[in-house]
Amino acid sequence: MRIQVAYVAAAMALSGALSGCATVGAVGGQPASQASGAASGPAAPATIIAAMDGGLIGGSIGSGLSESDRRTALQAEYRALEYSPAGKAVEWQGFGGTPKGSVTAAQPYRVGSQDCRQYAQTVTVGGQNRAARGTACRNSDGSWTPLT
Repeated sequence: MRIQVAYVAAAMALSGALSGCATVGAVGGQPASQASGAASGPAAPATIIAAMDGGLIGGSIGSGLSESDRRTALQAEYRALEYSPAGKAVEWQGFGGTPKGSVTAAQPYRVGSQDCRQYAQTVTVGGQNRAARGTACRNSDGSWTPLT
């Protein structure tokens, strides 16, 4: 995993230097901007959600959320990573409209044989806004592994 993180760090540095170049890579077998169901997409199977190991919402930004709201936010993370075009927010709402949040993924890029994306999650709980950023890479089974 440490080698993978080193590759991601190098790729992130290189992507900043080459920001004017087109990104080669696919998400879910298609470029993210062309994936069907772009922002919404189907719900992820429980096994794929479990493999995400809590995603960003599993950190401090998800404190105070019910288990149901965390699942809803994690589903939004998956849809953003798997289906959403770069920069397009995938919004989610908890029961009764609060809490709520959005997940926005950046352009996919390739690290070795994996597609990776940086992404940000924002959450509003009790009128307070919280934000977190991370990077996740797609596994061959369709799950996304957040990098730490």
